[in-house]
Amino acid sequence: MFRGLYTGASGMKVQLDKMDAIANNMANVDKNGYKRDVTTTKAFPQLMISRTDTRYVNGFEVGAIENFPLVGVLGTGAELNEVFSVFEQGVMKETGNAFDMALEGKGFFTVQNGAGNERYTRNGSFTLDKNGILVNKNGLPVMGENGIVQLKKNNFIVDADGRVYQDADLSTPPERLVTINEPEWRNVELVDTLKIVDFEETRYLRKEGDSLWYPTEEAGVMFKPDLGSDTMIRQNFIEGSNVNPVTEMVRMIEVNRAYESNSKVVQTQDQLSAKLINEAAKL
Repeated sequence: MFRGLYTGASGMKVQLDKMDAIANNMANVDKNGYKRDVTTTKAFPQLMISRTDTRYVNGFEVGAIENFPLVGVLGTGAELNEVFSVFEQGVMKETGNAFDMALEGKGFFTVQNGAGNERYTRNGSFTLDKNGILVNKNGLPVMGENGIVQLKKNNFIVDADGRVYQDADLSTPPERLVTINEPEWRNVELVDTLKIVDFEETRYLRKEGDSLWYPTEEAGVMFKPDLGSDTMIRQNFIEGSNVNPVTEMVRMIEVNRAYESNSKVVQTQDQLSAKLINEAAKL
């Protein structure tokens, strides 16, 4: 009798965890580079139900209790298995700001936190600090292949392969920089190449907040994606979140109804338990 209470309660807990993920997605629908969270659940081990009212089937004695005919299985509840981010491409929004960069395809920008550890992000909304260091909105420096990216002036261009050019003519499209003849661009300086990385299993990256991720052991080996084909950097663009508000609202309604169903199971079990106790007390 009380097993039904635990089964219903575990179902309610699962729906609460799902609702937390959906609410977080809805709260970050307008956050640049945000990736929506998805939850997975797993069932508790099922119990096998066998007949226990008689040792005879069709007039023959079955024998030991473990040989009784099986009736079926009984579910014992569920629990949250995993919460992970889905790295689908977000909407590309043109801003006209040279400090905005978006990744089209796979990969992550690399920044350095206050402890000197690398963190990874899809939010390419950058700016310059007072020392000319390229930083994100939280002041974390952006990493290049040779270290922290530092610029002398604001006039710079980043091409599709992530190469950062200093003192470039801003009227020239970034894709032309890789084909321009050397004499024509004597003042152009290749500062560095943005450190763009990817992982074997992005599913196992964990959120740290502020659109930052850090890898776990399950994420596998970090590698550089094929820039220019699998991954392209788009300057003057920003990647929005990949949250679809309509889809999340539908999921929210589904979760709410599932929660109500599980709560009714708990209420029914409670009423039956009370009736049993009251009837037994009369006897």
